[in-house]
Amino acid sequence: MMGKLTIDDRLATKNRMLRAYPGKLLFGPVADRLFVDCLDRKPGFCGNIDFIHKVNLDMLFEVVCSSPMNMVLAKTVWYPSHLQMEYEDEKVAFFETKHLNANDVAFCRQQWTNKGDSPMTLTLRVEPAGCIITRSGAYTFFQMPEPLRDYRVGVCAGWQFADDQITVAPGETVAFVAAAAAGNLETETKESITAKLDAFFRTGQTPEAYAEESVKAYQAFFETVPDFSSSDPLLDKTWWYRWYILRNATSKPDFGYLKHPTVYEGRAHKTSKDTPLKVGGWEFSRLINLSTPLQMTDYRWCPDKELLHEFIRGNLSIYDDNGVLQSAFTNHKGSGFANFLIWAIYRMYLVDGDKEFLKEIIPDAKRAVDANTKVYGAKNDLMQIEVKHARTGKECQPSFWYFSEFPANYKDKSKITPLKRLDTSVYHYLNIKGLALMMEAVDDPEASVYKEMANTLAAQINEKTWDEKTKFYYDLHHETDEKAMVKNIVGIYPYWADIADDDRLEGLEKLFDPAYFNTGSVFSTVAKDCPAYAAHGGWMGVMKGRDSCMWDGPSWPYTNGIALEAVGRQSKIHGHCYDGQFGEFLRKYAYQHYRNGNFEEPYLVEQYHAETGENLSDEPDYNHSYFNDLIVSYVAGVEIRENSVVIDPLDIGLSHFSLKNLQIRGKIFEIAYAKDDAFTVTVDGTVVSSATGLKKVEIPL
Repeated sequence: MMGKLTIDDRLATKNRMLRAYPGKLLFGPVADRLFVDCLDRKPGFCGNIDFIHKVNLDMLFEVVCSSPMNMVLAKTVWYPSHLQMEYEDEKVAFFETKHLNANDVAFCRQQWTNKGDSPMTLTLRVEPAGCIITRSGAYTFFQMPEPLRDYRVGVCAGWQFADDQITVAPGETVAFVAAAAAGNLETETKESITAKLDAFFRTGQTPEAYAEESVKAYQAFFETVPDFSSSDPLLDKTWWYRWYILRNATSKPDFGYLKHPTVYEGRAHKTSKDTPLKVGGWEFSRLINLSTPLQMTDYRWCPDKELLHEFIRGNLSIYDDNGVLQSAFTNHKGSGFANFLIWAIYRMYLVDGDKEFLKEIIPDAKRAVDANTKVYGAKNDLMQIEVKHARTGKECQPSFWYFSEFPANYKDKSKITPLKRLDTSVYHYLNIKGLALMMEAVDDPEASVYKEMANTLAAQINEKTWDEKTKFYYDLHHETDEKAMVKNIVGIYPYWADIADDDRLEGLEKLFDPAYFNTGSVFSTVAKDCPAYAAHGGWMGVMKGRDSCMWDGPSWPYTNGIALEAVGRQSKIHGHCYDGQFGEFLRKYAYQHYRNGNFEEPYLVEQYHAETGENLSDEPDYNHSYFNDLIVSYVAGVEIRENSVVIDPLDIGLSHFSLKNLQIRGKIFEIAYAKDDAFTVTVDGTVVSSATGLKKVEIPL
C-alpha cells in the first residue's frame, strides 16, 4: 500500500552490533530452524550461525575478493528483514543484502564493481571449521561431524556460476546471488537439502527480485497483526518492535521434544563465540516455560489462531513424572519454572473463543494444575512452597536469605530458607482460576471444584501475606508462616491478580515512591529499604559475574509488565485514579527498549541498572516480558469477557490514538480517539459507539 510504513521502515538501525562483542553484527530475520546469533563484517554468511538451538557454525559461505578490503570501514544498516552492507575504496565498490527465508535458505544479493586497472577475482569459499565437506559440481555440501542434541545440521551452498571463481574486468560491475540451504540430517537427506537449493536457484530471478521477494514475504506477518498508532512516537515504535521480537523468537523445530512451533526467550546466547561448534554456556533459543505465559499475553492478539494453539500444545506436552510442566531442548526436558501458563491460555481463549480447543487441552491443563498442587503445595494451606530460588525465575530475591540475615555468601545452601512465595502462589491461583473458567465455558461439571479452590487460595494469600504495619505483601516462612520482611517486587502481584482488598492500595503505591521501587529505571525488583538492595545486581557489596541473573535490585522487563498491568487494572477498578502514573511508567518501560537511551537503536535485554537504566546484560531482542497487551488492554482499554467486550481506556495524556485490525471472535474491532474530535469504536466497519472524550463502552459478543 502506497505510503504505508513497513517493519523495515519503522526499525531500521545503522551498525547494529552486540555490545559485548564489538564489531559482531546483529541480523534480523529467522527461518523455521536456521538463524544467526551474530555475523562478521564480511561478504556472505560468516560468524555465529545456528540451527534449532545453538550450534555455532562459523560460516555458511563467504565471497572473497582478490582486492584487499578493510571491512572495518564497511557501512551497515540492520533491517528486521535483512542486513545491508556497503564498502568502497579506490579499487573496489561493494553492495550486499543478506536474507534468510522461512524454509531455511540463507542468501546474499551482491554487487561488485572493479574500480582498479587490473582484473579482480571473486571466489566462493565454503570451508566451515570442524565440518565434513564434499564438493559436487557447482555446490559444496557440508555437515556437522557429530549429532548435537540428537540432530545433525547439513548445508548445501552455491552461487549463480558454474565455477567457484569468477573474474571481474576493470570497470566491470557484476551482480549475483549466493545461497545456502540447511536441513536436519536426522529427518532429511543430503539429496533433499540439495534439491531445496536447486529449487531456489531454478526460479532464475534477478538478484534484486530475489531480495524484494524475501523482504515482501517477511513483511507479510506484520500485515496481519493489529496496527497501533498514536501521538507518542515512543509507544508507536515500541509496539512494532515488540511484534518484531515475537516474530524473531518464533521457531518451528519439528524435532524431538519440540515437535510443535515454539516461542524462544530470544536468539542470543551467554556463550563463547570464539570456537566453532562449541555450545557450552547458557542459551535462550529453546522452550523456557517461565516465559511462555508472558509471550502468550502479547501473542494472543495475533490472528493466527492455529499457530497459537500449536504453541500451547507444545508446552502442555512436556512434563515430568509428576505432571509438572518443563522447559525443553530437542533432546532434553527439565528446568521447569513456576509460571501462569493456564491463565494465559484462558486469556487467549477469550480472544478466539474456540471451545473445541478448550475441550482438547483441559485434561492437560488439569494435570498441570493438580501436579503443582501436589508437588509444591503447603500442608496447612494452598500456597506454593519454593525451595530453589531459581525455579521462580527470580534468582537471588533477598527474602530467601531473610531468616539467615543476608549472609555474605549467598551460594551457601544452608543459609537459604524455603518460602511460601507470593509470585508462584499467585500464579497457582490464576492457573486454578483460568482452569475453572475454561471448564465453565464448556460446561464441565468439575468447574465448581476448581473455582472454590481458587477462591480459597486467594483468601489465604490476601490474609496471610499482608502486613498491616508496613502496608505490603510478603513471602512467608514455609513452616511457621512468619513473614520474610523484604519488599520484593512480587508483593505487587496480589494487585495484578485482583485479590488485594480495596483498602490496601498503599502497597501498590510503593511502586511510585522513590524510597521503594521508583528508583529511576522502572521498577527495581527489591525496594531500596532492603539491606540486600543492589541497583547493579551484586550481593551484599560484592559484584557478581557479568550478565548474571540477580533480582535484588536491577530492573527486569519481566516484572515491569506485570507491575504495570497491576497499576492499570487497579486504576480501572478505582475510578481511573492511577491513569497518570500508568502513562508515566509505561513510557519509562518503553524507554528501556532502546540501548543507551538512543531511540534510533531498539535493543531490549534481560535486566537494567535500577537507577541509571544501563544495560546489565546483553541479550538483544529479549523475549520474557510483555508490552503490547498493555497497549491493547489499558491504553485502548480492551477487556474481553465471556459474552462481551468492555472498552475503557486509561487517559495517559495522548492527544490521539487508533488501534486497527484487532480481531476478536471473528470480528474486526477498530478503536480511535482524538482529543479534539471523538472516541469511536467500530466493529466490522460499523460504528457501534461514538462519544466526546474517553468513555467506557460495552459491546455484546
